Amino acid sequence: MIFQKKPFYFFALFFFFAFSMQSYSQEQKPVKKESSSRLFNDTTATDSDYLMAIEKAGEVLESAYNDIDFGGDTYHLFGDMNRTESKLNLILASLKGANPNVRNQQMYRIVLQEIEQELEEQNKAINSRNLNLEKIKNRVIDLRKDKTLITLLRDTIKRKQFKKEFADLKKRYIGTDSLMTANQTTLNNKKRLTVQRKIAVSSALLTVENKLEKSGISIFNKEYPSLWQISDSAASKKVTHNIKAKIIIEENVAAYYLSYKAGGLITLCFFMGLLFWYISRNIKYLKANGYSESLSLLNFKYLNRGVLLPVLVIALNIAVVSNLYAPALFLEILQLLLLGVLTVLFKNQWSGVAMRNWLFLLGLFFALCFLDLFITIGLLQRFAFVAINILGIRYGLVQIKTLKEELYIKGFFKWASIIFIGLNILSILYNLFGRVSLSNMLSLTAFISLTQIVALSVLLKIILEIILLQIYTTRVKRGIEKMFDYENLSDTLKKPFIIVISYMWLVVIASNLNIWESLRASFQKILSHPNTIGSITFTLGNIVLFFIIIWVAHLLQNYVAYFFGEIDDENEENINKRQHSKLLITRLVVLISGYLLAVAASGMPLDKLSILLGALGVGVGLGLQNIVNNFVSGIILIFDKPIQIGDVVEISSESGRVKSMGLRTTKINAPNGAEIIIPNGNLLSQNITNWTYTDNFKLVEVTFEIVGETVPEEINLVVNETLANLPMVNNTKPSQIYYSAISDGKYKLLIKFWCSIYRTEETISLARQELYNSFKNKGLNFSS
Repeated sequence: MIFQKKPFYFFALFFFFAFSMQSYSQEQKPVKKESSSRLFNDTTATDSDYLMAIEKAGEVLESAYNDIDFGGDTYHLFGDMNRTESKLNLILASLKGANPNVRNQQMYRIVLQEIEQELEEQNKAINSRNLNLEKIKNRVIDLRKDKTLITLLRDTIKRKQFKKEFADLKKRYIGTDSLMTANQTTLNNKKRLTVQRKIAVSSALLTVENKLEKSGISIFNKEYPSLWQISDSAASKKVTHNIKAKIIIEENVAAYYLSYKAGGLITLCFFMGLLFWYISRNIKYLKANGYSESLSLLNFKYLNRGVLLPVLVIALNIAVVSNLYAPALFLEILQLLLLGVLTVLFKNQWSGVAMRNWLFLLGLFFALCFLDLFITIGLLQRFAFVAINILGIRYGLVQIKTLKEELYIKGFFKWASIIFIGLNILSILYNLFGRVSLSNMLSLTAFISLTQIVALSVLLKIILEIILLQIYTTRVKRGIEKMFDYENLSDTLKKPFIIVISYMWLVVIASNLNIWESLRASFQKILSHPNTIGSITFTLGNIVLFFIIIWVAHLLQNYVAYFFGEIDDENEENINKRQHSKLLITRLVVLISGYLLAVAASGMPLDKLSILLGALGVGVGLGLQNIVNNFVSGIILIFDKPIQIGDVVEISSESGRVKSMGLRTTKINAPNGAEIIIPNGNLLSQNITNWTYTDNFKLVEVTFEIVGETVPEEINLVVNETLANLPMVNNTKPSQIYYSAISDGKYKLLIKFWCSIYRTEETISLARQELYNSFKNKGLNFSS
């Protein structure tokens, strides 16, 4: 915005004229004698009024000066503009000698789009500051409306009394005017630079889009002569010189991208360091407490090789998927590093044949990357690509089967093989007919899709091993040493992760084929298209997001128990009821938060939601009373805790151990193996006998008869000694001995003692056996 300064300059001339007239009048005009009486003078302003007007004008000029001066946010904006300029200059310089590789062009497009957005924001910020200067200028111009100040400026006699004040006012005005002019010039120069940069970015984006379009699948025009028509024009050039030039260009592009993404990569390294520390701490804890052998029972395939390599596999997989538009050299180095780490993990685990086939695949991939990055397109490169494609097709038909048997996920490998063979065949055809860029892109995608599914399969297995390690460590810390069925648990846990793995794999393939952006734009258009039913407007994306959030919330509440060390077949006597209560509350919070977030994400207006809730209230009144009753009862059970998971209870005619508590029903394991499902509303409406509300011990009885020559004192001693030697009897509470009948040589006894309620029958049986043996050794007959 260019300022229109005429009003401001007019005010400056007005001040200048007033001050000049003041000095002129002192020299030319004689001083008139004032009237002896001022009582009837036609004026209402006093000296105090004039001083206040001058003081007000000074305050306006001072505040204008302070507001005109650039603050820290403006200098921060200028710093951002300088950084944007440096980034743009690097991109423009790289574009001049850039490799036509699709990866590089995708990276340029993303960075240029970000620069374009930054320039737009910077332009808005400059316009905002220009508008602010305009408002400040208007505040100074508004001083002309002060009649007292204008009257004083016109009165040459009165001005003499305020000569010092006017001099100070003039000094402030000149300073404010100078700063205004300087800052206005600075902003206009910055705006001019921003406009020039936006033009440069638009031109660069057009160039990049044209290059991407030429290498895209939608264009079938020839780029080069057919393979049988080509004469190698590159043969006369020095190959080593070309390779060095290519290396320099790729190094510059990769170095720029590394600095551009340094923050994200550092964050990834930080979290991977935390993961390394966490896994190492769990393993160290288990080994320090003598559970090394138990740890080996989990049959880890990768964590038993150390922690560093599995963490590197996770980090490199995330880096590959999160840097979809990285330059070719950067991304292919990541891929080769990932494959190298996998090779070390596979060593001594895979069969010799599978390992040789894997190394052969790596060799083909490395040769492909080298040809694509550093060899100029010509007869040598094109024939080399065809040879690699033919070897790839043979590999996919014959040798690839040996890799499938070594992988954790075998279902995806069939599709990966089909894609691998199909893309290699298409690559040969396009290469023969002169579509070299498309051919090279298909070749790289073929090998990346195959190696990436291997890497993602290993990633899934490592994640499952980390979760199993966490579960086992938590259980050991709770004093539970029993090994759980880790194989079935792994099968349960891997299902949601397979969805994530599939998404990652498809994204990598689509981005390598340069179709991911168009696919994403198409889906976004479909999902964001507004639809109207009656007075309600919604989008398909809101509906999909609603159900995804609900699904994730239910998934989390189902799986959150595993992080507490809980397993579905839990049946320990020393179960931590407090922890189970925390778990139930956590599940409740996850579900409620998920549903609230889903409603917010759906975009449904609150007024429409209130109508829906009103309709739901009618439905509750008509037929959903039991469901709501059970839901509310479930919440009451969670917080009131009359029963908890692991309690042994009797409800009406049913008895057993509480297996799980949900928001609608509670499951009880009966002694005969049946699972009893009781609605929560029924639990609160009936009397509940909780045998383990305070502790896990139950008072049991054993009756028997002793025949022989003895006395009660000796019988009591034998009973107490026998019970004291039984580990399943709780000797912290004294046993009770009652005689129901006593006669010569014959005693009928009732013994009561405490034992674990979970092993009642076992303890009573063992007590009978030991009492029988003890009295038999004393020469007494024992009958029960």
